[in-house]
Amino acid sequence: METKCKKEKKEKKNHMQSVKIRDIKTFILKPGAMNQVVVKVETSEPGLFGLGCATLAYRTLAVKSVIQDYLKPILIGRSVAEIEDTWNLLHYSSYWRSGPIEQNAISGIDIALWDIKGKMANMPIYDLLGGKCREYATVYRYAEGNNLTEIGEDFQRRLDEGNTHIRIRRGWGNFGGEILPPGQYQGQEGRYYHPAKYIAELIETVSFIRSEFGNQAELLHDTHERLDAQDALRLSKEMEQYQLFFLEDVLSPEQGDWFRLIRNKTITPLAVGELFVNPKEWDYLITNRLIDYIRVHISAIGGITPAKKLAVFAGNFGVKTAWHGPTDVSPIGHAANVHLDYACVNFGIQEWAGLSEAEEEIFPGSPQLKKNGVYLNGKPGLGIDFNEELAKKYPPDEKSWIHRWQVRLPDGTIHTP
Repeated sequence: METKCKKEKKEKKNHMQSVKIRDIKTFILKPGAMNQVVVKVETSEPGLFGLGCATLAYRTLAVKSVIQDYLKPILIGRSVAEIEDTWNLLHYSSYWRSGPIEQNAISGIDIALWDIKGKMANMPIYDLLGGKCREYATVYRYAEGNNLTEIGEDFQRRLDEGNTHIRIRRGWGNFGGEILPPGQYQGQEGRYYHPAKYIAELIETVSFIRSEFGNQAELLHDTHERLDAQDALRLSKEMEQYQLFFLEDVLSPEQGDWFRLIRNKTITPLAVGELFVNPKEWDYLITNRLIDYIRVHISAIGGITPAKKLAVFAGNFGVKTAWHGPTDVSPIGHAANVHLDYACVNFGIQEWAGLSEAEEEIFPGSPQLKKNGVYLNGKPGLGIDFNEELAKKYPPDEKSWIHRWQVRLPDGTIHTP
């Protein structure tokens, strides 16, 4: 005879298998600085749904099309329980794979299915991933300005807030040099950038912060992949004297092989991965211990399912996580980041760009910042909700991004990322 406990477990398992995907909706909105893509997976069980983040801020309509026109027809009627099988089905269904548009589309579905599973189990996602390793996720914030005075004032503000890790940047998008908006240059439109001037200004800025504030906070900087290999090595060596927490993305994904040379020549901690979408972009960096922090945008690699595997893989080689968390991540994506942060023993740091008032209203239950860390509310699933009606008040801006990444060298040449 079955015991009562076994019978209840069997019934619960059968119930989860019987719940099917009924509908999938995709929303594009701009409640903060950047466009966001939110996915809602509705189920055959009344009132049960999951939320996911599919934010590729510069190709939102393409991501929405992949979800609604290609993934939705595959998913309607499928069980919500089979997350691993569903992820692989979606990943291989187009034959060609691992691009950012498709990966973000899959991520929206994947995170939503994890949200549903947590709600059905009456557990937060971090418990499904093995349970908490910590009570909050330590974050880093930004201090920025166009000159040393402005940066110093912003740095002091961040210290006064209680932040222990601060990323410093000077000018637009972390660049130094002259920034010319469209129409102000006789050649091609774009934002103009001088690598040598950028390096000189960064060294000046970091030196100023250390001399003014000492070691009151850990320092970080993101180069946004705008250096060639020689300049990346030079900057990494220059930063040794200032003992950065990490220097991020000194090279573009296409130049990853150069990390071996940089690693052999400098002790500056290195973080990389913001633009990664394919495991072949990170596996050799991790297995050869060429980086210290893996820093992917989890929706760009396909959601929680691949991210949890990546975290375990990286931990085996002493590499820590530092998931991408800028303004072009929805609060749902931020919540997914922090659930992983809670559950991963090799968590390093979490980027936290902050939430606007509109985001707080549209996404009740979002992770909350308290001094130098973000906290989850412990509710089942992601622990976050989505106000569809309020979201309609914040339509996307599909043109604001067009000139953002038209970065050029002084002679007009398009420059990486």
